[in-house]
Amino acid sequence: MRKQLKSFSTAFQGLWQAIRSEGHLRFHIVAAVYVITFSFFYEMSALRWAVVLILIALIISAELFNTALETLCDKVTTERDPMIKKVKDVSAAAVLILSAAAVGAAFLLYFDLERINYIFNFFISNPVLLILFIISLIISVLFISGQFTKGKKN
Repeated sequence: MRKQLKSFSTAFQGLWQAIRSEGHLRFHIVAAVYVITFSFFYEMSALRWAVVLILIALIISAELFNTALETLCDKVTTERDPMIKKVKDVSAAAVLILSAAAVGAAFLLYFDLERINYIFNFFISNPVLLILFIISLIISVLFISGQFTKGKKN
C-alpha cells in the first residue's frame, strides 16, 4: 500500500511541475474548468458528461506526454537537431489534433443558440455573478500567463 501511495505522490508532483512550467497545460486546465462549469447550463446526459470528461482527460494527458517528450529531448541535446525537432513537432501536432477534435465535439454538444442566449441573459440579469465571472477570466489569464508560478520552476 505504501508503494501505491508513493506512486500517487510522484504522479501529483509531476502534474504540479508541469502546471508550473507549461503555459499550454495551464490553458487546457482553465478551458476544462470553464467547459465543466458551463456544462451545468445544459441538460447533459451521462453519456455527454462521459464524452466531455474523457476528452478533457485525453487533452491534458496528451499535453503531459508532449511536455515529457520535450523535456527528454532537451535533456538529450540543447543543440539544433532535425530529429529532435521532428519529435517535438509531431508530439505538439498530436495535442493539436486532439484539441481540434475536442473543439468539434464541443460545437456538437454545446452549440444551441437558445441555450447560449439563456446563459448570456443569466449573467446579464445577475450582475454579481457577471462580475465574478469577469474576475475569474482575469485570474485565468494571469494563471495561464504564469503570473502565479513565477520563480517557482525547478
